[in-house]
Amino acid sequence: MKISKSQVDDIWIVHLSGKLMGGPDADLVQEIVREGMSSGFKKIILDLGDVSWVNSTGLGILITSHISVTNAGGVVKLMRVSRRIDSILMVTKLNTIFEVHDSKEQAIASFNTEVSGTSGE
Repeated sequence: MKISKSQVDDIWIVHLSGKLMGGPDADLVQEIVREGMSSGFKKIILDLGDVSWVNSTGLGILITSHISVTNAGGVVKLMRVSRRIDSILMVTKLNTIFEVHDSKEQAIASFNTEVSGTSGE
């Protein structure tokens, strides 16, 4: 598994590639998510576009990221999810937990929509 990070405005993006199957990868993903949160990012996108497989431990990594960010008042979204992984999210009902977007642009815009949607109240 390869992991990198980037940022767009106030959004922290974690890019994952390879197989998301736990082990040292789990710690590294959590470390990068925590790095974003400790730097003040509350909007986090996990880019799964280059992830070829996710097992149950990999799903646990996604869930742990979601819980830690949500508990800190943030939001985690997924982007570029393959059909295979999307079907796993549907079977496990994790598609009800994670907002999934087809592209980086859509994922970023979804945060802006939330902000503009709440500012009119």
